[in-house]
Amino acid sequence: MVKLHLDPTRLPVDAIAGEPPVDPALLTAARLRARFAETLRAWDPEAAEEMPFQPGFKLRRASVLVPLVDRPEGLTVLLTQRTDHLSSHAGQISFPGGRAEEFDSSPIETALRESEEEIGLHRRHVQIVGVLPEYITASAYRVRPVVALVTPPFELTADPGEVAEIFEVPLAFLMNGAHHQRMSFELPEGAGRRSFYAMPYERFFIWGATAGMLRNLFHFLRA
Repeated sequence: MVKLHLDPTRLPVDAIAGEPPVDPALLTAARLRARFAETLRAWDPEAAEEMPFQPGFKLRRASVLVPLVDRPEGLTVLLTQRTDHLSSHAGQISFPGGRAEEFDSSPIETALRESEEEIGLHRRHVQIVGVLPEYITASAYRVRPVVALVTPPFELTADPGEVAEIFEVPLAFLMNGAHHQRMSFELPEGAGRRSFYAMPYERFFIWGATAGMLRNLFHFLRA
């Protein structure tokens, strides 16, 4: 695979997705439970635009938790900033989660286990409401996003080896196409051009796979 060293915050914005925001009335715990309980409403996931893998490269399974915290002022999305010394995705914004292990009984178990290990989020605070389609990442992972409601109060403890910071972003901000930037860059050695979404929020730059999975949540809720 091609190794990239770039600062996405310095790239120009090609376009703004610009779709209307999800109706705020739909962004409640009760409405989210109801939406994921539906089985008949069709929607189309947005295909990930990741770089090509080397021929024969095997994708690894992983899961992330998409934790929606039920705050009095509205739902928020709990995110992490990875430490700068990690071998992949260093310093990037991500959901808690990671690689599936053989002993994990399901993608949901992977997401819950990894969230406990990374940020100390105990599963007694977590209610799984549904899963989103798999998302293929540039780092050769087949990621299953597991959407959950998280009920305060809860205590978090970041694993200092993986997580530099834990923060929350209002779900309403992320579910607004006016905040979804389209960006791109040239791959090395003439390998083409990669496009991706970014959702900057205050001092945090949410981009790549995390933004892509949020786009699919956006499409799902708007369907």
